[in-house]
Amino acid sequence: MRLGPPVAIALSAMLISLVTPLTAQAAPDEPPVGEDVAAAADYYASALGLTGPALKAALHAIISRGTSAVNYDGVWNALRVTDEDPADSSHVIELYTGRSIAKNRSGGGSGDWNREHVWAKSHGGFGTATGPGTDLHHLRPEDVSVNGIRGDKDFDNGGSPVTGAPGNRTDGDSFEPRDAVKGDVARMILYMAVRWDGGDGFPDLEPNDRVANGSAPSIGRITVLKAWSNQDPPDAFERRRNDLIHRDYQHNRNPFIDHPEWVEAIW
Repeated sequence: MRLGPPVAIALSAMLISLVTPLTAQAAPDEPPVGEDVAAAADYYASALGLTGPALKAALHAIISRGTSAVNYDGVWNALRVTDEDPADSSHVIELYTGRSIAKNRSGGGSGDWNREHVWAKSHGGFGTATGPGTDLHHLRPEDVSVNGIRGDKDFDNGGSPVTGAPGNRTDGDSFEPRDAVKGDVARMILYMAVRWDGGDGFPDLEPNDRVANGSAPSIGRITVLKAWSNQDPPDAFERRRNDLIHRDYQHNRNPFIDHPEWVEAIW
């Protein structure tokens, strides 16, 4: 029997109404990075409601469990992914200068970028051994010359402008990053203090409120770092980076990017 147009249209509408809900219930694609998908689940369940030393211990257990690591050579390629310029996939963003530079300009020459240890590797003497020396949560691309100027200085406010890195300042024993990454620096330092607590054969890293810490496993100043974390909350670049490290490399997260309020809850 041939159906007239009104009946055919009605049947088509009925089929669409039946198919659409099935399509909506289809398995979703892998969640995109940059949306704190893992943080919204139960990743931090055992830390919720805690403060002080109990919170610090719980977070250490969470971010140390089931992790992977890259070696120091592998850091080059990882940074090309984690710090990719959102506006140009062939470039990375340098931490202190904020400059976009070609990924293939990595190395040790003038104008190149290299691997900056935000927790200076001499503070505790862990070097570039796989572990704190290769932890992507505190390794960032940086201009070779500016990296040398920062050296192993502690973090504090003040000093003279840094040549080639507008907004950064330095003096004989401290370094102040530009405003746009002050919080990034603070959260990287505090992550390291929670992740590397004296186990795994490495030193117990702890922030303090001093500068000129030398080779001690400490970096200051904690009062300044706390202020920087409040001043510069996590942005999309930082959250995306956290997700990439969790998903594709180390399989752990920086809790202070997901929960900035935990800075004050611990320190």
